[in-house]
Amino acid sequence: MYRFLLTPRWLALHVLVLVLIPCFVLLGRWQFGRFEDRSAASDLAGRNLAAAPVPLEQIDRPGADVPADLRFRGVTVTGTYDPAHELLVRRRVQNGMPGYYVLTPLVTPGGPAVLVNRGWVPMGPTAETPPEVPPPTTGEVSVTGRLRQAETEDSTGISDLPGLPAGQVLLIDTPGIAKRLPYPVFGGFVELAEQRPAAASAPEPVPEPDTGSGGGLNLAYGVQWWLFIGIAIGGWVMLIRREARDLREGTQDEPGDTSAAPSAAARTAPGS
Repeated sequence: MYRFLLTPRWLALHVLVLVLIPCFVLLGRWQFGRFEDRSAASDLAGRNLAAAPVPLEQIDRPGADVPADLRFRGVTVTGTYDPAHELLVRRRVQNGMPGYYVLTPLVTPGGPAVLVNRGWVPMGPTAETPPEVPPPTTGEVSVTGRLRQAETEDSTGISDLPGLPAGQVLLIDTPGIAKRLPYPVFGGFVELAEQRPAAASAPEPVPEPDTGSGGGLNLAYGVQWWLFIGIAIGGWVMLIRREARDLREGTQDEPGDTSAAPSAAARTAPGS
C-alpha cells in the first residue's frame, strides 16, 4: 500500500521536508539569538538612562572610543560654546519631519571640547535654504546629557557624501570632525537633556531614546519558525495518509470479474 512513497514525486517531497526542518531550526535559533542580544542592549540602555549623571571626564577622554556599554550614560560637563565651529547634521527626522541636528562644540576650562547635539531644527522652505538656528548661550554653561558613540556609516545606515554645503555634515563622526577643530575633542558626543543657565531660545530637544521591547518581535519570529517545523511534519504526514486512503478506496471500488462461465441453469434452458 505504501510503495508509492518510493516514487520520484514522493521522494522529492521527502527531500524537501528534510531540508526545510533544519532550515526552520536554524532560523528560529538565529531569531532567538537576536532576541537575547537586543534584550541585553535594551536592559543596558535602560540602566544607563536611569543612572545618575557623572562628570564626562570620568568615562570619556579626548580621542578615545566610547565603549558600547556606556551608550546613553548620563554625563555632566561645563564649558563655553564655540558657535564659530557649529555644524548642522543633515537628514535627521523628528516628529515625522526632515531637519537638522545642531552640533556645537563646548570648550571646557581645561582645554578639550565635547560636541554637543543641542537639538533639532526643521529644514528651510527648500533644500538650499539654510534653516533658522537659535544661537547657543554665551558664557559658561553646565550641560547634562546622554553620552553617545561617534556615528559611522555602519551604525547609522547613512552614507557619508562629499560636496555638502559649508558647515554641514551627514554623520556625527567625532574623530573626523575633530580634525577640523583647533582643540582636542572628547571621543563621544553629548545629546543635550538640560542646560544651566537655560537658553532663551533653543532647538527642539532630541527625545530620550526608546529602548524598545527588548527584541520581543524577534522572540515572536523565533517561535513562529519553530511552529513551522510542526506544520511541515504535520502536512507531510497528512499527505501520506490521504494518498494511502485514496489508493485503498480505489482498490475497493474496482468491479468484480464477470468473465465466469454460464451457470448450469443457463446450459439447461430450453433451446440449448
